[in-house]
Amino acid sequence: MSEQFVIHIAREAFLTILMVAGPVLAVALLVGLLVSIFQAATSVQEFTLTFVPKIIAVFLVLVVTTPWIINLLVTFTENVFNHIPNIGR
Repeated sequence: MSEQFVIHIAREAFLTILMVAGPVLAVALLVGLLVSIFQAATSVQEFTLTFVPKIIAVFLVLVVTTPWIINLLVTFTENVFNHIPNIGR
């Protein structure tokens, strides 16, 4: 197992993690920012107002992107499994 092989697999793993988590985290960040601006503008400090919109938005993003996420993870796993015979070289 060469150093380049390990770096390649690690790089692919990090990119896959970023691509899987990115849309969900971006939407949660955007909704949180919008809710914070709304709370600051209206002086409404309701506790549930910070969580419920985020939960709904994250759920919707997960529903929409689940096929793409599964495809991405399956592709990554297949690539890792296909590289197993090359580990000893």
